[in-house]
Amino acid sequence: MNALSTQAVSVWPAAVLPIVERAITCEYASLTRSGAPITWPLTPYHDSASATIDVSTGLTYPAKAERARHDPRVALLFSDPTGSGLRDAPVVLVQGLATVRDADLQGNTDLYLRRILEKLPQTVAGQPWFVVRRQQWYWSRLWIEVTPLRILWWPGGRLDAEPLRWDAAAGVTAPPSDPAPDGAAPPAWAAPPADWRPGAERALRLGNPVLTVRDAEGWPLPVRSLGVERVADGFVVQTGSFGASATGRACLTFHEHAEVFTGQQNAAFVGTATPVAGGVHVRVDRALADFSLPAGRFTQLRRFLAGGRALTPRLAHEAARRHQPVPVVRKPE
Repeated sequence: MNALSTQAVSVWPAAVLPIVERAITCEYASLTRSGAPITWPLTPYHDSASATIDVSTGLTYPAKAERARHDPRVALLFSDPTGSGLRDAPVVLVQGLATVRDADLQGNTDLYLRRILEKLPQTVAGQPWFVVRRQQWYWSRLWIEVTPLRILWWPGGRLDAEPLRWDAAAGVTAPPSDPAPDGAAPPAWAAPPADWRPGAERALRLGNPVLTVRDAEGWPLPVRSLGVERVADGFVVQTGSFGASATGRACLTFHEHAEVFTGQQNAAFVGTATPVAGGVHVRVDRALADFSLPAGRFTQLRRFLAGGRALTPRLAHEAARRHQPVPVVRKPE
């Protein structure tokens, strides 16, 4: 960690720290090689000794990390305080530079288990440890460390007001990512639906979505909408003045989870955004694959078994691309 990035954390706005530290999910936005934004809900991790906000993705499905390694401009939107225990939480947008960490897969996996057991212990509650240990395809991890360069926040979550803004000191940057693994990245492990329309009505039941486009400087710009309407070729979303001019290639991300995190529902669509009277029209080209984790122990077990069958064959291959052994799932002390 360089001196400039260490200095930066001490001047982050105090108003944003509680939600950054306690949020169960944030919306993580990265850019594809063609420049399209993709946004998924992930669990953020931050502690006072760190100058970064960290998220994680699986070794067997590394696309989120590989996008960030190729283009380190990413964004984290903290727009859903469910489960944080905070009242009148601000909505917080962080734009920063990503550093991908996969040079120590065993250390990554140990760190993930420790952090998730501290933040979300219910995710493994009631499971025998030998069952957890056999889920290597899930617990083997890559980390994405995000160094904030710009933070916008809306006190009390009032998105119809103008945000407050903080900028990092001149010269603050992020350390480079670990070297890219050998060979080509694997293809997607789950096929998206052939037709996006059947999933549209289910998505509407998940609440107001996050709309992500690119800002004038090319950074991913996720914005929590204030309302959404289904139209023939996609959706019209209502935003505050901050997102009213959203245009270009877009991702629309719906998600929800309970106060006690025992599962998550999500749906995401990609297409093109155009400002219209009363909102932003998102013409949908396609839906992304569904990575929901339904609540209920037996339902989740079936989902994990299906995921394990699809992803376990990729585990050794991805570790070998990084010239490392497959991580062992070790119970934290």
